[in-house]
Amino acid sequence: MGFEIQPALLSNSAKIIDWSLSTLLLKNEGNYRWFLLVPRRDGITEITDLAADDQLQLMREINSLSNVIQSVFDTDKLNVASIGNQVPQLHVHVVGRFKHDPLWPESIWQANYKPEYLDDEIFAKQVEKIKKAINLD
Repeated sequence: MGFEIQPALLSNSAKIIDWSLSTLLLKNEGNYRWFLLVPRRDGITEITDLAADDQLQLMREINSLSNVIQSVFDTDKLNVASIGNQVPQLHVHVVGRFKHDPLWPESIWQANYKPEYLDDEIFAKQVEKIKKAINLD
């Protein structure tokens, strides 16, 4: 059996692209531009578990994604984190934040946070906007 992304990471997400190391997902979230980079390596839970070359590639992918988020959505701040408390499979959150978002300036990783889902049509437009920005259209 090949590499599989944990179902919890795929929940309410759309796949954008497979980069060299990671699968890029966009979460359906109305308040934030919330992305996940999931390195396609079995049994990895920490960035330090990756081989040195993979660690460097992950950083390149975080940088590339960060540039896309900032240019497409004109965010005020980026939050980048690898938490993994609920889903141990290594994944990196890259989240575009706005000074007017509901939790600003607090962390989005709060136990009481409830996502605001976009309707399917608006979410599909966001997916296409990102694909176009990284030349996938």
